[in-house]
Amino acid sequence: MNYNLNGYIIRNKHLNIQLNNRGLNYGDGIFESLKYSRNRLNFFEDHYFRLMASMRIVRMEIPMNFSPEYLEEQIRKTLKANQLEDQSARVRLLVVRKAGGLYSPESNEIDFLITVKPWEHDAYVLNERGMEVDLFKDYYKLSGLLGNIKSTSAQLYAIASVFAKENNLDDVLLLNEKKEVIESTNANIFMLKGKELITPPLSSGCLKGLMRKQIMELAPQLDLDLKEENFSPFALQKADEVWLSNSMHGLRWVEKYRRKTYASEKAAEMLKKLNVKVALSLD
Repeated sequence: MNYNLNGYIIRNKHLNIQLNNRGLNYGDGIFESLKYSRNRLNFFEDHYFRLMASMRIVRMEIPMNFSPEYLEEQIRKTLKANQLEDQSARVRLLVVRKAGGLYSPESNEIDFLITVKPWEHDAYVLNERGMEVDLFKDYYKLSGLLGNIKSTSAQLYAIASVFAKENNLDDVLLLNEKKEVIESTNANIFMLKGKELITPPLSSGCLKGLMRKQIMELAPQLDLDLKEENFSPFALQKADEVWLSNSMHGLRWVEKYRRKTYASEKAAEMLKKLNVKVALSLD
């Protein structure tokens, strides 16, 4: 595999990570996961603006050349270096504060690293088997602005994912300190109840997901009444459908939460709308 470090293509065996790397030592970094298909980066503009907003929130210095055109050029260069320009791929753009200092950094300048790997599907494909989930209650995610960004400080997600594996679950749902459902380990959550499509507000501490944004915009096309509301785990028992959304899969449907089972009819309809939206953006 070839990597892109600060605009330079580097072979795997030549990539050296400094021991004082702030992402490694302090989780002082942010990232974007993008889907590349049909020679296009899906919803790239939204990813770019979220990245810029996240860098401002964590007080990283944004380089003058960090334009949408520059970053897209660097991603495409990385895809080409890995012979993936004509395939679907997962792209990860990592931004970390430059090495130096302890908790207090010596500089707010940044390094960036782009990695790519093949992805199976061009379009978003609905999972044939519904997911089984449960709650993760060992630790809570704090509500607030920092919860909205994709940070390399992801220990809660890692611990929760281990818990899911230990209990033969496909994923687990995270709670904030108010014991409200906010997301899963790698996705935003939507709960369908009749004609109401409910998702936690950003103030809950959930990730400001790009696919969350797309689904919210498309909800009226399915005659759904979108609501950003906090909800407790008990509300899941009364839902008709539960969806998990992220940039790579689009959305996946949940079949089972404890003894409750869900349908997937509207999830399939929404996924079709998402694929149409991507296709129209290619024209």
